[in-house]
Amino acid sequence: MQVKLARKRGFCFGVEDAIELAERALDDHRDGKLIALGPVIHNRQVVERLETAGLNQSGQLDQVSDGTTVLIRSHGAPPETFVEAETKQLPLVDATCVLVKRAQNIVRQLHEEGYQVVMIGDAEHPEVKGVIGYAPKVIVVDREEDLDAVLPRRGKLGVVAQTTHAPEHVGQMIGAIASRPFRELKVVNTLCLEVVRRQEAAVELCSEVDVMFVLGGLHSANTRELARLCKEEGMRTFHLETWEQFEPGMAAGCTVAGVTAGASTPDDIIQEFAKNLEAFTPSP
Repeated sequence: MQVKLARKRGFCFGVEDAIELAERALDDHRDGKLIALGPVIHNRQVVERLETAGLNQSGQLDQVSDGTTVLIRSHGAPPETFVEAETKQLPLVDATCVLVKRAQNIVRQLHEEGYQVVMIGDAEHPEVKGVIGYAPKVIVVDREEDLDAVLPRRGKLGVVAQTTHAPEHVGQMIGAIASRPFRELKVVNTLCLEVVRRQEAAVELCSEVDVMFVLGGLHSANTRELARLCKEEGMRTFHLETWEQFEPGMAAGCTVAGVTAGASTPDDIIQEFAKNLEAFTPSP
């Protein structure tokens, strides 16, 4: 089978930095006194590899013992986490993505400027949970039908977005917000350009293939978004973590397959999948 890889795929610099920091911290703490406050990134294979190397990624700050170094995951954490760690005199390794850190600072600044902060994003996503901690009473929205119930009338609104969201969805939400009564509206673009480039490349590839395979963690927001965008193009799309999840029927009747991957997906997983797919002969 012919396989085409998306021109932009896999690890972004934020993920690479987080993994490098985690690996360096493991080397520096062979005594086991290192704990991460949640999975460093949203990729099961990388998480398991770090756990095998000795990194506990299920830490709760209130249960961390004295002298233990705390690793902040790539998705960041609310300011209370840093305050509590400092109070307990716990050393910190901050692996927060620089773009998530930027979103945190923007939320704080908007609040200080007198704006009611509105964040377009998934309220249950760890990045969003961390970012909204940098201002009081941040409103999180992700569907147009929710806006009337939560937006203040004639308020002074400052809008940001989850870094992994698609620009089209964010644009639609901003348009819907702008149609409501407000006194002033300030929008700051907090989208990750690396994620946007992967989205554009995936959509572009859809016009050249018969089926799309999107590789990455099933809980990875940016990987799920890639799969959603491909499906919106009318493309038969499968979101898989590794080649082991591939089933022959997925490629039945296809001659050209496209492969892309989320920003938390290692290159070795992508290359293994592409190599196996190239050797696969689909049924008619």
